[in-house]
Parts: sequence; C-alpha cells; structure tokens
Amino acid sequence: MVGQGCCSFLLKKDLKARTVWLGCPEKCEEKYPKNAIKNQKYNIFTFIPGVLYEQFKFFLNLYFLVVSCSQFVPALKIGYLYTYWAPLGFVLTVTVVREAVDEFRRYKRDKEMNSQLYSKLTNQRIPSDMVFLRTSEKTGSCFIRTDQLDGETDWKLKVAVSCTQRLPALGDLFSINAYVYAQKPQLDIHSFEGTFTREDSDPAVHESLSIENTLWASTVVASGTVIGVVIYTGKETRSVMNTSNPKNKVGLLDLELNQLTKALFLALVALSVVMVTLQGFVGPWYRNLFRFLLLFSYIIPISLRVNLDMGKAAYGWMIMKDDNIPGTVVRTSTIPEELGRLVYLLTDKTGTLTQNEMVFKRLHLGTVSYGTDTMDEIQSHIINSYSQSSAPKVRKSVSSRIHEAVKAIALCHNVTPVYESRAGVSAETEYAEVDQDFSDENRTYQASSPDEVALVQWTESVGLTLVNRDLTSMQLKTPGGHILTYYILQIFPFTSESKRMGIIVRDESSGDITFYMKGADVAMSTIVQYNDWLEEECGNMAREGLRTLVVAKKSLTEEQYQDFESRYNQAKLSIHDRNLKVAAVVESLEREMELLCLTGVEDQLQADVRPTLEMLRNAGIKIWMLTGDKLETATCIAKSSHLVSRTQDIHIFRPVATRGEAHLELNAFRRKHDCALVISGDSLEVCLKYYEHEFVELACQCPAVVCCRCSPTQKAHIVKLLQHHTGKRTCAIGDGGNDVSMIQAADCGIGIEGKEGKQASLAADFSITQFKHIGRLLMVHGRNSYKRSAALGQFVMHRGLIISTMQAVFSSVFYFASVPLYQGFLMVGYATIYTMFPVFSLVLDQDVKPEMALLYPELYKDLTKGRSLSFKTFLIWVLISIYQGGILMYGALLLFESEFVHVVAISFTALILTELLMVALTIRTWHWLMVVAEFLSLGCYVASLAFLNEYFDVAFITTVTFLWKVSAITVVSCLPLYILKYLKRKFSPPSYSKLTS
Repeated sequence: MVGQGCCSFLLKKDLKARTVWLGCPEKCEEKYPKNAIKNQKYNIFTFIPGVLYEQFKFFLNLYFLVVSCSQFVPALKIGYLYTYWAPLGFVLTVTVVREAVDEFRRYKRDKEMNSQLYSKLTNQRIPSDMVFLRTSEKTGSCFIRTDQLDGETDWKLKVAVSCTQRLPALGDLFSINAYVYAQKPQLDIHSFEGTFTREDSDPAVHESLSIENTLWASTVVASGTVIGVVIYTGKETRSVMNTSNPKNKVGLLDLELNQLTKALFLALVALSVVMVTLQGFVGPWYRNLFRFLLLFSYIIPISLRVNLDMGKAAYGWMIMKDDNIPGTVVRTSTIPEELGRLVYLLTDKTGTLTQNEMVFKRLHLGTVSYGTDTMDEIQSHIINSYSQSSAPKVRKSVSSRIHEAVKAIALCHNVTPVYESRAGVSAETEYAEVDQDFSDENRTYQASSPDEVALVQWTESVGLTLVNRDLTSMQLKTPGGHILTYYILQIFPFTSESKRMGIIVRDESSGDITFYMKGADVAMSTIVQYNDWLEEECGNMAREGLRTLVVAKKSLTEEQYQDFESRYNQAKLSIHDRNLKVAAVVESLEREMELLCLTGVEDQLQADVRPTLEMLRNAGIKIWMLTGDKLETATCIAKSSHLVSRTQDIHIFRPVATRGEAHLELNAFRRKHDCALVISGDSLEVCLKYYEHEFVELACQCPAVVCCRCSPTQKAHIVKLLQHHTGKRTCAIGDGGNDVSMIQAADCGIGIEGKEGKQASLAADFSITQFKHIGRLLMVHGRNSYKRSAALGQFVMHRGLIISTMQAVFSSVFYFASVPLYQGFLMVGYATIYTMFPVFSLVLDQDVKPEMALLYPELYKDLTKGRSLSFKTFLIWVLISIYQGGILMYGALLLFESEFVHVVAISFTALILTELLMVALTIRTWHWLMVVAEFLSLGCYVASLAFLNEYFDVAFITTVTFLWKVSAITVVSCLPLYILKYLKRKFSPPSYSKLTS
C-alpha cells in the first residue's frame, strides 16, 4: 500500500539527491509515473534499416542501385521491370511481416504486464522504490522476497522508520509535517543512505535511514501490510537501473552469409568489368557495364532473405511443437541457428540449476549418524526426553545428546513463524487483535535463508516446533504440547566474513543462559573443543553434495553474561573501528565451545540437471555459473550438480581489494592446471579493473567458472567480456528478473518460467519450462537449424550463380553482347514456382537422428567450428555452379538446331531438372514432403510449357529429340557430382555417418 507522499524532481534528467515531503502535496512538483516494463522498441519498421540492412546491406544497396538505373535510363532497360521489383517487394514483405509479428507479440506481452493497477498490494510486487514507514506487524518489521532483484527466493527482514511506526493511528501518518532526504539513484541494491526528519515536533526528530528501511521495486511483501513513501520511480529504481536496454540480435550465420554476399558482390563487379574489357571498351562502355551488372545481378541472392526467414519460422514452429520439450516458446524468430553454435553457457543457480527447496538429510553426532531413513529414531528420543520430568545428567547418553542437538537447531536461527489471518477478517484493521489459526497446517516459516527454514522444519518433524517469535523471545512446542519460552538476549547475524551466526537465550523456566552458534566448518573448527571426526565427516557430506553446518553451544553464568553485555554495548558505541571492537568482544565468547552435531542439508537440484550438464560439457560447451548467492552455497551446488567433476580441483579466489592483492592472487591462480575457479563479485570487479585481459584469458582456460555475489549488471558485463575477448557465441539462461540483463546481452538468451515469475521468460529469445530441456534444444534443434540454414543458404546462392554463369557463357559466345538469355516470366518462375518448394524443403533435412544427437553430444563440437558454411564450402559451390552452368549452356548451344528459341527451351529445361536433381543430391534424410515438392515443381513446369508460347516452341518440346538432348545435358551436369559425393562418403565420411553406419 503506497502512502500519500509524492516525489519531487523524479523526472529530471540529472541524477541528484532529492527531498520527498509527506503530507505536503503542494511542495511536490510532479507526480511519480507508473513503472513500466519494456522489452523492445515498438516500431515494426525499425528492422528495415536495422536487422535486414545489417544482414544483407550489400546486395540490397546494389539491387536498389541497378534497378533504379534500369528504370530511369531507358538504354539500360533489360527485360520487364516486374522481374526485378516483384522479387524485391516479396522479400521485403515477408521480412516486414515476420518482424512485425515478433514486435506485436512483445507489445502484447508488455502491455499485459504494464496494465496491472496497484492500489493495495497483497503479495504483489512493489511498483517503485520506497522508504518503509509503517507496517501492520506488531514488531515494526516485515519480510520481503527479493527474487527479481538478486535472484534469491529467501526472505529478508525490513524495519519500519521508528518515528512513524510509533504513531498512535494510521491516519496520523498523513497529518505530520515531515520529509525524507534520499541519496541520488544508484546501481547498488545492497546499500542506501538517507534521513527522515519530522519538523512539527519540538525538538525536530532526525532519524538515519539505511538499507533496512527500504523496499525496492519488484520485491514482494510477505507479511502484513506496509506503507511507504516513494523515493525513486521508473528508470531510477534499483531494478530498472540493473537492467540493460535490449538489442536487435543478429545470428552468426547471417553475419557469415553477409561476408559471402560481399564476395558475390565483388564477383559481380569483376565479371561485369571483364565483359566490358573483352568488348574492348567500344562505344558507351559505362552503359554496357551497367547492363552487365543487371544481367548478372542474379549472382546476388535476393531470394535468400525470403527462404531464410521462412526457414527460421519453420524451425520455431518445430521447436514449439516438440513434445519432448513441452511448453517451449520461441519469442525471437531471427536466431534459431545460434542454438547450434554456442561455446559458452552462462547460467543462474537459484531456480535454474536448483529448485531452491532445502531438505534436511543428515545429522551426525560424532559416534552415530542419522539419515532420512532413521529420522524416526530421533523422534522417539525427543519424545522420551521430554516425557521425563527431569532428565538425569549422570552421563551423556545418546538420547540426551540428540535432545541438546535438536534444541540447539530449534533455537539458533533467524526464522519467524507466520500464520495467515482467518477468512472474513478485515485486513485493513491495523493492530487489531484478530483471530488467528495457530494450527500446524496454517503455519509457514520465513527466514533470510532457505537453509534455516529447512532446519526448523526438520525440528518440527521430529517433535520440537517453533510456534512463535518476536524481537525479544521465541516459543517452542514439545511433543507433549507444552510451550517452552526462551528470551532472546543477543543475536549475532551471519556474514560472509564470519561464516557463522550466534544467539544467546535465557530459558524462562530455569533461568539458564546459553550461547548457541552454528556455521561453516572452516570457521567453527577452531572454535569448538578438540575432536577427531569433524573434518572427515564434513568432507564426506560435501562429496555427497550436502551443505554442512557445525552446531555448538556454551553455557554462561549470569556474571559472565553481564560482563559480556557491558563490554558488547560499550563496543557498539565506539566511533572508531566499531566493527573490529564488536567482533573482538564476540570472539571472547567463542572459545572452547561444546560441539553438538553436524547437519547436512541438500538443495534439491532441478530434474536431470547432472546428466544435462554432463551432456553440455561433452558437447564442448564451457559452463559458467553466475549467482547472487553466497560463496559456500555456490561452491556446494557446483559440486552437487557435477558442474565441477569430482576429480577436478577447485581454486577459490581469495578476496582482493587492491591491485597488488589481485596481482598476487592471479599469479597463484596461474600456477593451477585443469582447475575450476570460484570468485566473488567484489574480487571480480578488482581483477577486471586492473587485469581484465589476463583474468579473462586464465578464466577461459578453466573447465568451469563460478561467480558468486554477482549483481545483475555484473552478469551482463561478464557476458560482454566473453564476447569481446573470445569472439565465441554465448548463451545465458536464468529464471529471475535479475537475469534479464544477462539474457539480453548474450547472443542467445534462454528464460525459464519458474518460481521467480515470468520476467526472464518474457525477455528471452527462447523460453523453456525446465533446465533439462536445454539439452534437446541445443543438440537437436540447434544442430538442425544451423545445418539446414547453411545448406539452404548455399543452395540459393548456387541457384543464382548457375544462371549467371549461363548468362556469362551466352554473352561470351555472342561477342560479349549484353543481351539477356532468359526474359520475363522465365526469370521470375525460375526462383519461385519451379524451384522454390524443393529448395525450401531442405529445412526438413537432417543428417543425424535426434536420438543419435543426444547420445553423442560430441557431434556438437563440429558445429562450433562453422564447417557447414565457410569460404571453403562456398568455393566448392561456386565451382559446382560454374561447371554446371558451363555444361548446360555449351551443351544447349552445341545441340540446338535451326532456331535460337530451341537454345532457350533446351537450356532452361535442363537447368530446372539440374536444380531438382541437385536438391536430391544435397538431401541427407528424405521426408515425404520433399518428394511431394520435387514432383510438384516438376509438374508445374511441365504444365506451364503449354502456356509459354512466347518462349518455347510447343512443336519442338514434344519431340523425342528435345527429350534426349535435355536428358544428355542434365546427366553430364549432375552425374559427376553424384560420383564424387559417393567417393567422398566412402573414403572420407563425416563423423556422424560413422555413427549411423
């Protein structure tokens, strides 16, 4: 629920600090705008100078030039204008329609998201950045979920401004005279500086504001209702500042075809110049030059754009109709071939590789270990221990040790139980004593870490239940239904530096004071008393992929605690080196603590994550995990998911803050070989600042890289670094709003529609429902899309080259005259109804069956080398075109009889048959639609002969002479190529044919 305050200076272009007034609307200059999501620019014509121009700018420019010249200079006119403008208009129409459909879909998706109205927010996302003024929770605090901001689905505690929280009634908030001073908008989602000032009190109230007092946009309020004052909106919110502007993506195949088009353009100019030179530059040679440019303009494959666009649409349809990857959506139809060229995969962790659902798996007490199948024994021990009025303390029995361990786990945490209000109770009644259902079925737990929730849920399952908690106390329910109250005296939160958290509680019934602590084994091993089993068992659990915590306790006397409290409070009041002094006081307690137990919690992986990652590694794809989570968590998931194999070492990059430290650590890392790298976002920033090239070079040599504590902008920056330094194709996959920048920066972005919403899915090029689907998406559909488009592109070029070769031979024979060989409908029909369907049927071809591509992912490595479409394969097709064009033209000239029209009939018919046979030669796996396309095109040509009297002599084409001459020329043009293909397959077969034989 957004408060009545509004925000001044929010729409100014300069990013300055601002003052937000409460209860004084006349002091505000402008109302804040609605925060909008925009995945793309909604202009269906942006791609004409953009995508289309970038991909085929050379032949488009040339085509416009020569056609314009032929239109306005009558002497240059060759044939009918529709033979030039009709294909170009058709190309542009198809491209415009395809791009317009993509843009309209984006527009509809974004309009749906942006049309949501915000009045009172009940478990919806906060629409703008706010300062937290008031909550309906008695504690003055609430939990929020920040999944769209940092990718973590755990809960974070936020505290209301104490001055406004203490107001007697809700209405008083809007009658006070106060303002909030906020720093200028920043990228950092983990910090905030501001002040709250109330002017209508004597003296004026000044309160400092920190990150705990803020509610960022796109987060979700989990408990109660909140009221805040808006400080940043629109582009100035943390969530929007941490996202990047989308870009029009152009696939590598299109860029490669663009390079080949440049070569064809040079060939066109060179051939025209040669013809004019051989003419001897007689007469108006420049006019003849332009006529030759027009005659040979079919070298520039204008129909290639249409065929590729329709092919891309077909690939997208096949992907979405694949029953093996249900729910997959192709949101961008321009880059399906990119799926077959990927070298780097950058993946999020939470919600992508893991389900973010923690399950308690192991409790180890030193002499005995309990797993999931023996938890009932722990439950019976707990029931027995609480059924006895006073447990004898003669010796440490297994039952008493289990009792102490479970109690420690049930008390040492920051979890809060939450109960939903009963139906029918007005949620707008603030602080009213409403009836609440305190039954187990109605209880949910909220905490800043899912590990904590898993531990508390486990203690509930064995009989010790957390039923209530506030800032000063917590209550546990025993198996017998008795309530045990413990007063919270001190809490020491978990930090990435300390790697542990602690709590001091007082038992209400006995008055005993106990200090409980849990943390990582590296931090706790020096704190607990000597033992001989902790290190070994931690290693065993880590190898199983479990996240371990060491739990310990220490009993304190009243005097000991009072002494500690006085020293602790004094340290907290220090002005200089406060953190160091506070840490020193706490560490005075952390000595010779009693080791209670070791816990193992499993972060459940998404289905089939391990085999999918193994498949991707075997395919030659290097995987980088970028996560906002803690280093320990990220390392554990890297092991459990087999992102890092069991035989590989892991180098954890030590925290560095200066150039010297970064230099030393990079030198230490350089000495490691075949070692996975784990580095934090802060250290990464320092390394990139001083040693960008060296760091990226070393990291790219690693079999796997894990970057933890990464911000959304850092994720996108890493993607761009890999693109810039390696030149390889990158793919980013994630499921949260914090992954959008990374997804949009990558050459190919894949979004997973999961627990963290649809933001990543909507912004991605491809949307899937489970991580395991990426295997089939790349190995099968990526392979087919690239191979098919490569074959299709080169065949369309061949189709233009062969007819241009025939024209060159024809002009050469007739004294280099710039006279067209084929005119009018023959030229239009050649690239459309006579050959289009068979050529386009190549989008159904496949060299390897899907099952084989998944079974042998090593085949994917060949795709990344780009051998299916290269200058080598292009030159082979050029030679084929020159050979076939020469045979067809010279054969027709040698075999024609009395009239020149017979040359046209023989050569054109042989040309059509050659093209149909060449399609059959190119096909590797036949589909029934390919057969239909071949015979349909042949039938259309034969049927049209009866209507093309202007070009064919009907009496001649019905003779046996015509048939044998056409057949002879066709056989000579095609048979040698069939023989060469057979010999090549026999003596130098491709890798995939070895598997299928």
